[in-house]
Amino acid sequence: MIMQLHHVQLAMPEGQEDLAVQFYSILLGLEVEQKPDTLAKRGGVWFRQGEVRVHLGVEEPFSPAKKAHPAFLCDDLNELAQALEAAMFPVQWDEKLSGFRRFYTADPFGNRIEFLQSAR
Repeated sequence: MIMQLHHVQLAMPEGQEDLAVQFYSILLGLEVEQKPDTLAKRGGVWFRQGEVRVHLGVEEPFSPAKKAHPAFLCDDLNELAQALEAAMFPVQWDEKLSGFRRFYTADPFGNRIEFLQSAR
């Protein structure tokens, strides 16, 4: 019955949309996707790159996701790791998933994010 994942939603604090855009759009390269007018008034921001969609929604009180996380497949993990570290987002490499190179970081709000690339 399920055909594909439409989007993943992460929480963010109120009024921090500019930080979300800096991280997800400027640093990661996702495009800002316009929210429908009926949802725009709630705050937050949506991003998209092809079929990859990430929605950040305002949650008060805010609490970052420390375990639950999206995992993004990348074509150049080393370049992304360097860009994140240069922007002061430390990466934690993990070699526990066979067939993949991967690392974790946190977005500006403390949400855990995984990036991985095929080891082939």
